Amino acid sequence: MNAILAPSTLRKLNLKIIPLVIICYFIANLDKTNISIAALDMNADLGLTATMYGVGVSVFYITYLIFEVPSNLLMTKVGPRIWIARIMISWGLVSSLMCLIQAPWQLYTLRLLLGAAEAGFAPGIIYYLSQWFPQANRARAMSFFYMGSVGASVVGLPLGGALLNLEGFLGVSGWRWLFVIEGIPAVVLGIVILFVMRDTPHKAPWLSRKEADDLVAVLEAERGTATIGAHVPWYKAVANRTVLGLSAVWLFQAFCTIGVTLFMPLILKGLVPDSGSVLVGFLAAVPFLSAIFFMYFNGRSSDRSGERSKHLAFPLIAAGICMALAPYSPAVVAYILLILAVGLTFALTPVFWAVTTEKIVGVAAAASIAVINTVAQFAGLGLPPILGAIKDNTGNYNGGLLLIAAALIAGGVLGLLITRDHRSHNTPAVLTGPDGPKLQGQPVEDEVSKR
Repeated sequence: MNAILAPSTLRKLNLKIIPLVIICYFIANLDKTNISIAALDMNADLGLTATMYGVGVSVFYITYLIFEVPSNLLMTKVGPRIWIARIMISWGLVSSLMCLIQAPWQLYTLRLLLGAAEAGFAPGIIYYLSQWFPQANRARAMSFFYMGSVGASVVGLPLGGALLNLEGFLGVSGWRWLFVIEGIPAVVLGIVILFVMRDTPHKAPWLSRKEADDLVAVLEAERGTATIGAHVPWYKAVANRTVLGLSAVWLFQAFCTIGVTLFMPLILKGLVPDSGSVLVGFLAAVPFLSAIFFMYFNGRSSDRSGERSKHLAFPLIAAGICMALAPYSPAVVAYILLILAVGLTFALTPVFWAVTTEKIVGVAAAASIAVINTVAQFAGLGLPPILGAIKDNTGNYNGGLLLIAAALIAGGVLGLLITRDHRSHNTPAVLTGPDGPKLQGQPVEDEVSKR
C-alpha cells in the first residue's frame, strides 16, 4: 500500500527542523571563520608570518580528520540530539579559550583541540536531514542548512571586523574579545538542542502518529533505490568507488570553500591595502551573501526538475573559470569574479549531498558522509600553508587562486562523469498537494520557500 505524505507534514519538517539546523551551522561557522578576521590583528600581536598563520589554521584538520568518522558512527549509537549537543558545547568552550593565546604553540594546540571538538558536526547534520526529508525535497533542505554556514560569513566577517575595534577595552585586545564573544553562543545552543531536537519522526511530538508512519514509509521506500543499501557494512561502503569518486569531488570544491574562506579577508586586504578592518569584513561577506542565493536556487531547480548531474558539475566548472580570471583582472573586476566563484562553488553543495544521500543509506551513509567530508578536510590541512608560502614568496595570492581554479574545474568535470546518469528517484509514495496528488519527483512547495 502506498504511503501518502500530506503537505502539512512537510510544512512541519520545514518549520521545526530547518530553522534549528540553520542556526546550528551558523554558529558553527561563526567559530570557524572568526580566525580569518582575527588574523588581521592577531598575526601582528603574536608575530605570525603568513606561513605560520597557515599552519595554525591547518592543524585544526589533523584532529578533525582523525575523529570525523568515529564521531559519526558514535552518533548513530547515541542519537543525533545528544551527540550534536556535545559537539557544540565542547567546541564553543575551546573557541572561547582562543582568547588566552600568547604564543604560536598555544594557537596550534587550541586549533588541534578545536578540530577534535568539532569533528562529526557537518556530516552528522547531513545524515540527520537524510533521515527526515524525502528525496524530492532534500536538496532544498540541504541548501537551507548550508545557508547557515555562509550566513555566518555574511554576518560574522563584518561583526568580527567591528569586534576588532574593541581593541584596548578593559585592557584586552580586540581579537581576543572576538574569540570570547563568538564562542559563547555555541555553548548556549548546545544546551538548547538537548531540549528541542528529536532523533526520529516517531519521537517528534509535533507529528501525529499517522504523519510519522507515512514519513517513515516514504523514506524506507526511497532507500530501496540506493546504490549502497542499508545492508552494506560501513567499512565496505567507504571503499566503494562511488564513495571514493564523490570524496574526490568534495575535496576539489573544498579548495574554494575552505581555502578562500580562511584567507578571504587577507586576499581582499591585498586588493584594497588602505582599507580598515570593518570595510574588509564587509567586503569579505559579500561573496558569501551571493552563495546563499546560488545555493537556494540551484537546489530548488534540481529538486523541481529531478536533474542532479548538471546542477552539480556546471557551477563548479564556472567557479573555476571565474577564479582563474581573477588574478589577471583589475581590482574591481577581480572582486566581482571572486564573488561569483564563491557563490557558484557553494551552489553545488545542496545538490551534492542530495545525490550522496540518495545513493547511500543506513549506517553506511553515516560512515560514507563522514569519509567524504573527511577527505575534503585535507584541503584545509594542506592548502593554508601552501597559500601562506605563496604569499610570503611572491607578495600576493595569485598563484594560490590559480591552484584553486584548477581544482574547481577538475572537480566539476569529475562530478559530471560520476553523476551523469543520476536523477532524483521517484518512489511509489504520493505527496498530496493543494492541487491534488503529486508524484514524489514533483515536490510540494514548502512553507520556507513561500516566505
